Amino acid sequence: MRKLANNELERKTVADFKSAAKTPVILILDDIRSLHNIGSVFRTADAFLIEKIYLCGITATPPHKEIQKTALGATETVAWEYQKDVGTAIEKLQHEGWKIYAIEQVEGATFLNSFHPQPNERYALIFGNEVYGVSQKAIEHCEGCIEIPQLGTKHSLNIAVSAGIVVWDIFQKMKQ
Repeated sequence: MRKLANNELERKTVADFKSAAKTPVILILDDIRSLHNIGSVFRTADAFLIEKIYLCGITATPPHKEIQKTALGATETVAWEYQKDVGTAIEKLQHEGWKIYAIEQVEGATFLNSFHPQPNERYALIFGNEVYGVSQKAIEHCEGCIEIPQLGTKHSLNIAVSAGIVVWDIFQKMKQ
């Protein structure tokens, strides 16, 4: 085996990315306080050709050097929009036909391994604050909640890690 050089990876240009067919997924970041987490989610969204990111509440917006540290340019490729109120973003997306799911531990949540995206549906996934998670207000407007099964002593994952796990899982299920 030989590690590939960057010029061998056949990466898209910014123009290629912008014109490429997108994965029908939107990520909603609600009250994310860590700029590094925000940047990391942008990078994940770029990797899987995610449609758009909504930045809500206290979530910072590009351009910002701390977001850029982890985004590594993904803020230039992934479409994003700021909405002060997550409820406004949810209502707008529901009106446009998106199915809204929170990534949260709630009564009756569907475990990620049991969640199967339906063909021809578009999904918006809400990720919440590092300490408080997705707000109850947002949860009440969702079609459902998806929970990442966890077996250890901790009851949560970092939001950027959660986004990576969920986006990869849903992306690969949509491509099957």
